[in-house]
Amino acid sequence: MANQVEPILTEELFQFLQKERFVTIATVDHETTGPNVSAISWVYAPKKETVRFAVDNRSRIIENIKANSQVVLNVIANESTYSISGSAVLKVEKMDEVPLKLALVEIHIKEVRDVMFYGSRISVEPAYEKTYDKDAADRLDLQVMTAMKKA
Repeated sequence: MANQVEPILTEELFQFLQKERFVTIATVDHETTGPNVSAISWVYAPKKETVRFAVDNRSRIIENIKANSQVVLNVIANESTYSISGSAVLKVEKMDEVPLKLALVEIHIKEVRDVMFYGSRISVEPAYEKTYDKDAADRLDLQVMTAMKKA
């Protein structure tokens, strides 16, 4: 169903963003003013109007958002591809509940657009695996997601 546009997350996207996912984020580069795209996984939607994510607080993503708050999340879900655009704010510079120096960013959604090209669907959603200690990764993921939900 390409070109569908909503002002908030649909129920399906809201449910999809209740746990860690592979998504990409596009920001405006603070040095070049050109596009900058990064992959992130610690994402969470506390409500249909907002999406939160956590990244290293020294990340270029944070510098870019400080200079220009406009962002786009690209989410592959429900057999389609979605562009979630909005204004990002640095909610927490360093999350106390996690051992890494992670910042918490909240996106206030302006538009959710189905951007899948006509006559097609996603047959397999992206999958990834952590390449370091699984137990440590699971503990860290739980800590980050819990902190994002509490914020």
